[in-house]
Amino acid sequence: MKLLLGVLFLWLLSSEGNGDDLEENGKLEALRRLQYSCEPTAFPETPSSSVHALRPADIKTVTAIGSFQRTPGSVEDLLQSTGKSLLEVSVEILAALISSFNPSVLHLSPLPDTMGATSDGQARDLLNQAEEIVELMKEDQMIDFQNDWKLITVFFSAETPCSSCASTQLKNCTLENLEELKTVLDFLYKKVPRAFVNLVDSTELTTASLACQDYSNASNPGRNQCSCVGEPSTLDDNIRRPFYQDAWEKLLKSERFDQRDDFTVVLQPSLQERNLLLRLGTDGWTTTLKTQVETLEDYIYMAVGLWNNMMQPVGQKQPYGVTKIVQVQCPSQENPYLFTYRNSNYSSSLKTSNTKEASQERSYGTNIPCNDRDPSDTVPTSVHNLKPADIRVIAALGDSITAANGAASKPHDVLDVLVQYRGLSWSVGGNENISTVTTLANILREFNPSLEGYSTGTGTQNSANAALNQAVTGARVEDVPEQVRKLVDRMKNDTRINFQTDWKLITLFIGGNNLCKFCEDPVHHSPENYTYNLQIALDLLHKEVPRAYVNLVTILSIASLRELHAWKNNSCPKLLMRILCPCVITPKENSNELKKLIYFNKQYQERTRQLVESGRYDTKDDFTVVMQPFMTNMEMPKTQEGQPDDSYFAPDCFHFSQKAHSQVARALWNNMLEPIGEKTDNQHMEDEIVLKCPVTAEPFLRTYRNSNYTYPNQTPNYGSQLPCEDRSPSSPPATSVHSLKPADVKIIAALGDSLTAGTGIASDTLGDLATQYRGLSWSIGGDESLENVTTLPNIFREFNVTITGYSTGTGSENDSNAFLNQAVPGAEAEHLPAQARNLLRLMKTDDRIDFSADWKLITLHIGANDLCNYCKDPVHYSAGNFIKRIQETLDILHKEVPKALVSLVDVVDVLPLRQLFVDTRVQCPTYLADFLCSCVFTGEDNSENLTMVKEATRAYQLGIQRLIESGRYDTHENFTVVIQPFLQNVKIPLGQDGHPDVSYFSPDCFHPSQKGHSQLARALWNAVLQPVGQKADSFDFTADIALGCPAQNKPFLGTYKNSNYTPVEPTREPIENWGSELSCPEQSPSSHVPTSVHELRPADIRVVGALGDSLTTAVGAKTPDLQTDWRGLSWSIGGDETLEIQATLPNILKKFNPNLFGFSTGSSKETAGFNVAERNATARNMPAQARELVELMRSSSKINFKKDWKLITVLVGGSDLCQYCLDKEANSVQKYIKHLQDTLDIFYEELPRVFINMVEMLELSGLRQVTASSSGCALTAKKVCPCFLNPEENSPELQEIKRVNRDFQAGALQLINSDRYEKREDFAVVMQPFFRNTLLPMDSTSKPDLSFFAADCFHFSVRGYAEMAMALWNNMLEPVGEKQTYNNFTHDRSKLKCPNPEKPFLFTRKNSGFGNSDFSLEKTVPSVPYWAVIVAALGGLLVGSLLVCVVTRRRSKKLQCKTDIEKNIKTTPL
Repeated sequence: MKLLLGVLFLWLLSSEGNGDDLEENGKLEALRRLQYSCEPTAFPETPSSSVHALRPADIKTVTAIGSFQRTPGSVEDLLQSTGKSLLEVSVEILAALISSFNPSVLHLSPLPDTMGATSDGQARDLLNQAEEIVELMKEDQMIDFQNDWKLITVFFSAETPCSSCASTQLKNCTLENLEELKTVLDFLYKKVPRAFVNLVDSTELTTASLACQDYSNASNPGRNQCSCVGEPSTLDDNIRRPFYQDAWEKLLKSERFDQRDDFTVVLQPSLQERNLLLRLGTDGWTTTLKTQVETLEDYIYMAVGLWNNMMQPVGQKQPYGVTKIVQVQCPSQENPYLFTYRNSNYSSSLKTSNTKEASQERSYGTNIPCNDRDPSDTVPTSVHNLKPADIRVIAALGDSITAANGAASKPHDVLDVLVQYRGLSWSVGGNENISTVTTLANILREFNPSLEGYSTGTGTQNSANAALNQAVTGARVEDVPEQVRKLVDRMKNDTRINFQTDWKLITLFIGGNNLCKFCEDPVHHSPENYTYNLQIALDLLHKEVPRAYVNLVTILSIASLRELHAWKNNSCPKLLMRILCPCVITPKENSNELKKLIYFNKQYQERTRQLVESGRYDTKDDFTVVMQPFMTNMEMPKTQEGQPDDSYFAPDCFHFSQKAHSQVARALWNNMLEPIGEKTDNQHMEDEIVLKCPVTAEPFLRTYRNSNYTYPNQTPNYGSQLPCEDRSPSSPPATSVHSLKPADVKIIAALGDSLTAGTGIASDTLGDLATQYRGLSWSIGGDESLENVTTLPNIFREFNVTITGYSTGTGSENDSNAFLNQAVPGAEAEHLPAQARNLLRLMKTDDRIDFSADWKLITLHIGANDLCNYCKDPVHYSAGNFIKRIQETLDILHKEVPKALVSLVDVVDVLPLRQLFVDTRVQCPTYLADFLCSCVFTGEDNSENLTMVKEATRAYQLGIQRLIESGRYDTHENFTVVIQPFLQNVKIPLGQDGHPDVSYFSPDCFHPSQKGHSQLARALWNAVLQPVGQKADSFDFTADIALGCPAQNKPFLGTYKNSNYTPVEPTREPIENWGSELSCPEQSPSSHVPTSVHELRPADIRVVGALGDSLTTAVGAKTPDLQTDWRGLSWSIGGDETLEIQATLPNILKKFNPNLFGFSTGSSKETAGFNVAERNATARNMPAQARELVELMRSSSKINFKKDWKLITVLVGGSDLCQYCLDKEANSVQKYIKHLQDTLDIFYEELPRVFINMVEMLELSGLRQVTASSSGCALTAKKVCPCFLNPEENSPELQEIKRVNRDFQAGALQLINSDRYEKREDFAVVMQPFFRNTLLPMDSTSKPDLSFFAADCFHFSVRGYAEMAMALWNNMLEPVGEKQTYNNFTHDRSKLKCPNPEKPFLFTRKNSGFGNSDFSLEKTVPSVPYWAVIVAALGGLLVGSLLVCVVTRRRSKKLQCKTDIEKNIKTTPL
């Protein structure tokens, strides 16, 4: 049976109430998607006698009970309008599924008036339903009640109408809930034989519960009544439901219902889906046909999810909801029964602490060592002279941490966390006294016994004993203003408080709940909104409350909670932690979600500091707000063994225990006495915290004033002083660009990207990054004057006040105030020509510009975006393409613009900026790294992408140097281009703490701030004046850059001509050979010969061998000879000379094992060793070569065939592709893969102890560029490889052969990454992908460097073979998934890697951390061609490379923002 649709739909058509077209259409659409592959089974002659061996075919009756309150407009009410309830749909679907195993199965739905939902909103008693369904089964003539197996599903809910009652009543209420459900199951256990009971938590789908209901029947005498009103608490809801699940799991695992062999109860995962409610609309319930159909579909999917979980062992079941489950699971042949606790072999997963529970009677008191506890002689009038004893009133605002939820709860009593132990609260609790309970209030009572406002006992914020503790459980920062209003009302109305004259201490701590849910709405919980709401609350206090000292405690580093969740050996309720704080607990390590959390957390802290230090709350002498930072960098408390210490937490492992409340009370007190600027910001909770005393000289609570602390200047001046005395223009006016003085410049303009457009210069939030502050731009901004804004135009205006062209204000390049600032955010080199044309149009048409007569300074800077995207498409962003686009732009300006000096600021080295995104102490939005500059800011250090960008940066810079120094733009006296090289080497600014100083950057840590732009402008001005050859080639953000002045003897802007600069072509020392150096600290073999290939060290290899074609026989190694097989020089198997003279894989291995055997020497067949490769060989020859190699090894007396470890390298496919078009059948992809498989199968079956290098075949289309560059070898190469070299460009034939090339690669990778060769411990095949992305070597004329190739331009020279050997070796030492997929063919004798000291093995899939199914082809093989042609524009100066390179993937589109906040900020890359 391949589809469930037929049987299931026919079943539903035959069920009761099926006449409604709407209902059936809904079922049909859902059922069409269900894939069902279970084979029908014969009905068993003898049903199982044990519920633990119960098969679906054994079940005769299916039914369900449940409690759902149906209110007008509810989901259940909507579904009832279609004639069905959730109970009925579930029963019918389960029965239909079972019918394929037992066609005679019956489904028994509750009667219409016993479906568990009533229109009056009162949920029916679940016990009544159970009694009624039992009677129905007994009365049904088709059911043998005693002997038939029954499947009963019980839906229950953790919801209770007592949610807003006092926490103690709510706790009792929930416990009664459990008792009622236990009564129902006890009844079924007693009354129903042969039953399998599913217990399902349906809280997400209901609005009523089983408990605390006002039952009037006699079965519920003495029931607690709930008469409370109010909104339910989120904390109550989150704690109650996991407690419910946990309590039931404990009960069921206790085997209470497993005493009989014919009865069991299994707790199935809860329905976890709120979207069912959300899809119905926000403006009232929509009862359209579509909505009813979708609702019915959702219930069908939920029922199928329940069935699938019945097929899964306990402990492996998954939560489910209305997600579109399309695969219906079947009973397995090994376990063809429904899973129970017993047949799942399920053991309790509940962890118990390894440490003994601390007695709850333990004293958490403190000794106060202070002798002076007297108040001031007279009541102070200034908050800056406030002594502890002067405090008359204490109060607190915040959330459940200040409400002290669970502070005195016993270990494991999670439900007790609902109790608010306000008398123990760290900042305001007043239970007992300081000798037994340490709180801030109890400390202050030792100074002033008449203190008022502290809370005692338990209760909510509305209880009388809460006093001035107005913290609210579950509160977020937006709720604090309302808390302030209530606090002010309470203080004003309390007759014990003189509101006007009493000094008040108010502690505010808030933000945890915002961070815990920030990922659900990042905009709502943004740092900006956090600070905004905090400001509203503090503004209210400032306005309304006289004589107040406000403690603003910064939010802690909440990510440390993850350590507690991750630690296995504790009693923390992990599910509850994920529910309470999902945005902290659930993100994966190093994920963008976690990075965003950390960034938000740090920004909450930083913006809190900025708000306080703004001085906003220091305008009155009787009021201040002081930030207490002791939690800012507080880490998870640890045990002596270094593990997270859960004794500091309540049973939910989220709230503080009394132990923690005591510690933070001590830390807060000490913070209050520490001067601002010297406060502790990383209190260690596990340390002994001794209470400090006020110092005699300053016995006050510390404020900014009595700490002699000066807040940082909130409005810094970014102006500069210009010391130049001679500011005159040339006289007579300059006629040559080489005698141009600063005052001669009348027009200033700029082209570029977001750096020049001014993105985010004055932004203080991520949301403002879309703003282009063009008036502040380093090279073209003209806001205000040099006195307060340093930009290049403002400097030039000091020489010529009539200069024009600069931009002002904000806006895009199309706005009139942008003027000649035509830079565009996100621009790349390809966009520059268009910018140049727009600039040309503006200059020619503007009345303020005399286009022919005015001297123009045009600043051009581009390249960062090209580099940031380089790894995505190295072809498009190649150095050759980059220089071509720069040249096109400069050609336009050179041709069209008279009297112009183009200041070409060199390509910036973006790699140092990476430090901002990898330093965890820096407050940067690391989650935006992939969006801002993914090729640089993401990935590991020394990754392939970083190497590519580093090489591309140098290639860009050298390409620009070659272009400009060619003299192309020095053909007449009124135009030149000058490179300003100061951004070639950027030094990231560091603060006093040694970490990057983000004040030089906008909030995204990518674009410079005004502080950064000011420094760039100063550096640019100085560069413009410096002679060519003496210009600075580095930039330090923090340097004290003084503005220079024109030289007296040559007061001109520096050009090549007036600097007397002569370009010098770098020379290279002659290379004597193509050897390499290798000096690894550890070159010894394993202590004993390994039995596993996954523990194989290089020195363990005793034998080498190779298969392949003419590349492995080393044809062409010695030019111009193409007739000889130079096997001794073969990259993978040659052993001529030594590594220092010739790099080959055996010569490298001989450094580890001098007794290596099997390598080739010389050029004869007799000395070929185990090199069985043959020229012109194709894949079809590989099995024969494999058999030959096996026999050679087996018959050799020089090796131990069974015990010696062997390394075999295989590379083949070039000949197959070159001849493909001549015989497509013989050279097809399928046959290529089949031949490889046959080859590997031979080795797998016959060869012991072997590691096989399968070198990924190269992509041959790059040959076309090589052969096109040399007429001497073109004819020969076309004969060797006609199918690649003969087709015309863009022809169908060429496209076909490229596709086949890629299919060869993809097919081979799929074969290697299958499980086919994974079952032997002494065998591994590893794909070595160094050929995937390579750099085509160019010579000084920007043509392919033929020194890498043989005379036929097809094979390699000895130089090329040496580079292949080194690349292969390095690949072997790189983990699978992290292997370098391109080859840097720069001649470097020291680039060979050494084995990793921690894992000194040749890497396989297994020792790289991949399981058999982890390394999917989808992740490793792109859906488009994936090699890259990177044509460098420079000759021998540039990295060399290989002949073959093709496109890695289609040109990447700009990344879109992935989260709500990213969509809102519209961040623009440089």
